[in-house]
Amino acid sequence: MASAEFVINNKIHSTTKVSQFIANYKRELRVGIDLRRKGKIEKATKFVERMRKVQEEAGVVLKKV
Repeated sequence: MASAEFVINNKIHSTTKVSQFIANYKRELRVGIDLRRKGKIEKATKFVERMRKVQEEAGVVLKKV
């Protein structure tokens, strides 16, 4: 429940263009990490596809042994 509340309070709403936390307390929520940073994170679907391919290749190699 606490994580759901955190997500709702930290989400930037399309109407106000600010998060609910900023609207209530007039300051940014400090969490110790930058949640809005865009990194080089692989999409979940691409990761799953890559893992399936690795498993298939490993299966082929193990059958040869």
